[in-house]
Amino acid sequence: MFLAKAAGLKLTPARGYCPGKLFRARVMNIECAIVMPQVPGYSENTIELVSSVSLKEKLHLVDGSACEVSVTV
Repeated sequence: MFLAKAAGLKLTPARGYCPGKLFRARVMNIECAIVMPQVPGYSENTIELVSSVSLKEKLHLVDGSACEVSVTV
């Protein structure tokens, strides 16, 4: 995945939590962020989306739903 090689914002957490990278993104017209945890064995093809609203509720999504994500790198 191209994001694995992109700079992103480095997340340096408190002891006991995993590091990662953060990217600004949008789903539909909703601002959100992609978090890529840097954990051994964690798939580079999996992303986590975080938002100030519930994307599932707002966009009527269920686990496994497809949606387009625009990323700022």
